[in-house]
Amino acid sequence: MRVGLLTLVTFVPALGAVLLVCLPRRRDGLLRAVAFGVATLDFLLSLALYFRFNPGNPGMQFVERARWMPGFGVSYVLGIDGISLLLVLLATLLTALALLSAWTAIRDRLKEFLVTVLLLETGMLGVFVALDLFLFYIFWEAMLIPMYFLIGVWGGERKIYAAIKFVLYTMTGSVLMLLAILALYFHHGGQTGQYTFDLLTLQQTTLPPRTQVWLFLAFALAFAIKVPMVPFHTWLPDAHVEAPTAGSVLLAGVLLKMGTYGFLRFCLPLFPHASIQFTPVIAWLAIIGIIYGAWVAMVQPDLKKLVAYSSVSHLGFVMLGLFALNLQGIEGGLLQMVNHGLSTGALFLLVGMIYERRHTRLIEEFGGLWRVLPVFSSLFLVVTLSSIGLPGLNGFVGEFLILVGIFQVKILWAVLATSGIIFAAVYMLWMYQRAIFGPIRHDANRFLTDLSFREVAVLAPIIVLIVWIGVYPKPFLSVTEASVSALVNQVQAKIAQAR
Repeated sequence: MRVGLLTLVTFVPALGAVLLVCLPRRRDGLLRAVAFGVATLDFLLSLALYFRFNPGNPGMQFVERARWMPGFGVSYVLGIDGISLLLVLLATLLTALALLSAWTAIRDRLKEFLVTVLLLETGMLGVFVALDLFLFYIFWEAMLIPMYFLIGVWGGERKIYAAIKFVLYTMTGSVLMLLAILALYFHHGGQTGQYTFDLLTLQQTTLPPRTQVWLFLAFALAFAIKVPMVPFHTWLPDAHVEAPTAGSVLLAGVLLKMGTYGFLRFCLPLFPHASIQFTPVIAWLAIIGIIYGAWVAMVQPDLKKLVAYSSVSHLGFVMLGLFALNLQGIEGGLLQMVNHGLSTGALFLLVGMIYERRHTRLIEEFGGLWRVLPVFSSLFLVVTLSSIGLPGLNGFVGEFLILVGIFQVKILWAVLATSGIIFAAVYMLWMYQRAIFGPIRHDANRFLTDLSFREVAVLAPIIVLIVWIGVYPKPFLSVTEASVSALVNQVQAKIAQAR
């Protein structure tokens, strides 16, 4: 098989990890440069996907197929459409920035840390490009191992507790999803005589409504835990607080999107009847998550925990948009996945930068930072305004499209979701006011150094994208429109056919 672009994008980080293993251990500068170079190369390769992508084609592009275990119906199948393209770009960008952010923060077991991050990147990318359910499940599970080590080895005081909790929650949902995948495999084989895990083939069959309900629940639990949706969210604050900054950036920016992506890629096209049947349940859980996440974030004394709970609220918006089941809602949900990865990833980067200087994340330990750290404070302000959805920045576009989409379904849901935007402004601006403005309350803050060139370079691409998407979102929305329209039509056609 000729090695295609998607295979390169997916496995270049793993090859980089192998290269790092072969390098001498005590050459820290070389190790960091090689890891960052590999991640940057992978981002550039993913940009080639964007520029060669045909936005008018709603189907899968760059498809690569190879026989793997033909006797069991298992194939190596990769492909992307408008739904997965932006998430691939997000993963490669944030991995490179996360490695650059950890340039001085990680000193203990540096080689192992860099290898772990690159292996994690391969796992994340594999989830977004795999079109064989067996292959998808391998990437889904493989991604757990590096994240477990990132939290458990380089995390904070309660790192073992957080790492084990993360794995147990995710594994619980994964086992049920595996059973559902096997059920799909045997059901399709029994009906057609063709036993296969190929997603594109399985999407062509219509399952009985009762079967759809059970399989939807199995898939949905795995994805709801990963999002995470209330009440499956309790692993998230612990994982974020204990993870190193690079781990938090990748966890919030990419790993959580695997849950929302899973609903969009698998639940909607495979189980359309069950998806519509459970839409009210998903919508109410999403609204509860929006409001609950905002309220809990409002009372957090720790900057990192505040940002973690804000993710619960923001991803509630994403879920609400996806289950609007119309073009505006799903496009808004997709764009908001990217927006959340950028804004929340930047927030975790900024929290990590101030933690390196003060070794505390308590809001009460700060105050008056604008006088001492003007560059840090200015960039923090832009990201804060992005997170609350200020018009002209990226968060506004995604939230607006989601509200337009859900307004067409149920006005009450749109009204309740809008309250989450108000609460977000309250907790984010109140946090910013206490940390940045006012008098300098602690002498240790008087002697802090502002951001270095490297730290500004880490944040600069995210700031550019925040403004770009807010002012001119067309390049991002245009690549998703055809695929989202095809998905909505596919779901509606299956329902009409069954009737």
